[in-house]
Amino acid sequence: MDAVQIVSGTAVPLRRSDVDTDQIIPSDWLKRVERTGFDKGLFSEWRDDRDFVLNDERYAEAVVLVAGPNFGTGSSREHAVWAIQQYGFGAVVSPRFADIFRNNCTKNGLVPVQVPAEVGEALLDAVEANPDLVVTVDVANLVIEAPDAGISCPFPLDDSTRERFLEGLDDIGISLRHEDDIVGYEAGRPAWLPTTA
Repeated sequence: MDAVQIVSGTAVPLRRSDVDTDQIIPSDWLKRVERTGFDKGLFSEWRDDRDFVLNDERYAEAVVLVAGPNFGTGSSREHAVWAIQQYGFGAVVSPRFADIFRNNCTKNGLVPVQVPAEVGEALLDAVEANPDLVVTVDVANLVIEAPDAGISCPFPLDDSTRERFLEGLDDIGISLRHEDDIVGYEAGRPAWLPTTA
């Protein structure tokens, strides 16, 4: 996982609530064996509608996805996070995330930015009014800002999750921080105990 300290750029206003993981990445895409190419499946059923926001060229280079409340509900699928990341987003903003989706975000390097409902609404309005509006998600200081719209708001991340982003640590990376201890333990482990090798 790459370290994430700041995600800054334009945003896409996804003015929809209760977006579930099947809408984010339809189940047909879950048959893939490789972990790439999911960007083409992101909101693929909605993208058939020419007026869907991801089809609007004004938002083509966006790096922040601003959604309505209750984002990422439904089944647990990392594919939803992979699709969002592979499309080019580094952060998702919503007044509320499904717990499993939020957890998948933090383990894969996609920053879930939870804001109060009024801030989420103000941000959606601002991005719709100005597609060139720069939105900055500062993981180090736990603040989301859109200065040209007068928006600045703290967002929650527990200390270990914040460190995970700042250091670029996935679960394996966290374990490898203790590699010397693991190697030492294994070296002194009685031979009669079962092994995984």
